[in-house]
Amino acid sequence: MSKSPKSKSSKDPSPEQNKLWGGRFTEPTDAFVEAFTASVQFDQRMYREDIEGSRAHAKMLTKIGVLSDADCQALLKGLDQIEEEITDGKFEWSIALEDVHMNIEARLTEIVGDAGKRLHTGRSRNDQVATDIRLYLREQIGFAISEIRRLQTGLLDLAEREASTIMPGFTHLQVAQPVTFGHHLLAWFENMQRDASRFKDCARRMNVLPLGAAALAGTTYPIDRYFTAEQLKFDDVCRNSLDAVSDRDFAIEFCADA
Repeated sequence: MSKSPKSKSSKDPSPEQNKLWGGRFTEPTDAFVEAFTASVQFDQRMYREDIEGSRAHAKMLTKIGVLSDADCQALLKGLDQIEEEITDGKFEWSIALEDVHMNIEARLTEIVGDAGKRLHTGRSRNDQVATDIRLYLREQIGFAISEIRRLQTGLLDLAEREASTIMPGFTHLQVAQPVTFGHHLLAWFENMQRDASRFKDCARRMNVLPLGAAALAGTTYPIDRYFTAEQLKFDDVCRNSLDAVSDRDFAIEFCADA
């Protein structure tokens, strides 16, 4: 487990004017406001996905000439180090840095220098978090389907053994007709078959890359979205930048399926 977010740390933006969203501020932000507006307490669970997306983005920026090969290798090595720190519980999360993206970027800049800042070229936290959520839920869908299949296998084995075991069937909590226990178990098998199918449908609609939409209207950098999509195993790229950064219906669909 990584450490709980702290209000202040050595990597917090300073002075106050240099903080994220702090360009017009002259007084320190109240700690309560920082805690209220921060999301790092929740989105730090997506650190693997955030790092995975940054690896792909670094390779894409190198491909189009924004980053040098040396910078790319330094970034990839730094991201590996950060992932290890988080996994080992040695990473210090900061509420002042708001979210998983800025915490990782700040630490990466500490490790590799200015190349850590250049990694954000051609992207925004808006399309970055949209990508993270899709990657995270895609992984969760894979896990859910795997668990469903494992349970179905157990149901089939038990249903075969209990194929002749008689039990009462109920309607309206009243004994109605005799059925076999095996038949009853196979009803649950069919139910779960539909659950797995719904998860697959959700994954199909979800598996499009929003990265490249930037804040909401794209970027003037000649990014290669299809290269990034291939790196991250997305089937396609989002066709509309506004939809890419605002769409969360796939998350609602996942919750409904779960």
